[in-house]
Amino acid sequence: MKTILGFNFSNKTALIRVDFNVPLDASLQVADNTRILSAKPTILKVLNDGGSCVLMSHLGRPKGNQANLSLSHIVSEIEKILDKKVTFAPDCIGAETESIVNNIKPGDIILLENLRFYSEETEGDVAFAEKLSKLGQVYVNDAFGSAHRNHSSTSVITKFFNNKKYLGLLLHKEVLAIEKVLTTGKKPVIAVLGGAKVSSKITIINNILGKVDEIILGGGMAYTFIKAQGGEVGDSICEYDKLGLAIELLNKAKANNVIMHLPTDVIAADSFSNNSNTIELDIFNIPKGWQGLDIGPNTRKSFAETIINAKTILWNGPMGVFEMTNFANGTKAVGQAIKTATKKGAFSLVGGGDSVSAVKQFGLANDVSYISTGGGAMLEFLEGKKLPGIAALQQNP
Repeated sequence: MKTILGFNFSNKTALIRVDFNVPLDASLQVADNTRILSAKPTILKVLNDGGSCVLMSHLGRPKGNQANLSLSHIVSEIEKILDKKVTFAPDCIGAETESIVNNIKPGDIILLENLRFYSEETEGDVAFAEKLSKLGQVYVNDAFGSAHRNHSSTSVITKFFNNKKYLGLLLHKEVLAIEKVLTTGKKPVIAVLGGAKVSSKITIINNILGKVDEIILGGGMAYTFIKAQGGEVGDSICEYDKLGLAIELLNKAKANNVIMHLPTDVIAADSFSNNSNTIELDIFNIPKGWQGLDIGPNTRKSFAETIINAKTILWNGPMGVFEMTNFANGTKAVGQAIKTATKKGAFSLVGGGDSVSAVKQFGLANDVSYISTGGGAMLEFLEGKKLPGIAALQQNP
């Protein structure tokens, strides 16, 4: 795959698909600028070469033209991060937009209006992609968060750029980070998986079984594995239709010489509330009326010991209901152990909305090796699927 490092953008206009789908607060100001910061190296590479940038992105899931989801709201934040003026085009296609782009000069940055104001974008419409393609001489995809979508701006558009299509620096970093976990990382490689349901992680577990040495399972999905082995899980979240699958995965892990770590104790509560009564219990013996909301102290200790000895770590999913302070200790302990392992030289990749939120909540964002910017895209990559936005860059016309 060709990255932008192998191209000189002097006097060229780069049409860059960025992922500026950032959260806005009540006053429509950017609440978290991580994704804009992540695109900065690619944009600066183009500008430093003497080129110009036309940036395109979606924001939210608008139904037609919605003023509250206009990308005009994020212009000032982009200008602040890049320390450069950004011209806003009030549409992403059409005569007016083409006129704005035709007057572009080296060093200029133009931001197009929300791509998803047109339903053609998510439909992967070829005519819409062709209209977008007129706005640049070179196409760059730097939107990992949208790379798993077969949309006009992420994959269909590449057919109009022959060999002038490249991976941006962020997209390339994301690919390398995941490959480090799946193929090139130092052993032992450990995957820490959490979250509510085993059904959402089945494909990932299946795909990584031959690639990792150990898997730590926590969060709500652990109770399905405990119930499948004859445990009593009380009112804990449990997918009763997946009990057979849980045993199948445990057997498959054994056949692949992968050590599967499950919680041994749990913090159970008598209601789903931070103010509930709590008790420490053996995870196989949770009585009716009680539900497990976090891993217990023994599990925290054993999980941390395993993580600290790892050389490559993937973390996707919390260990409990970390949004509630009384049930955040398990997730926090895992985060701290990953911090320690990283300090000792391990490579740690954190991805998925909840894990990223936890890392930020506990002030660990600078203590891990890499935080993925794409939840859904990262999950599909880990499942072994080909991402349309990346595959399209590899195809010749």
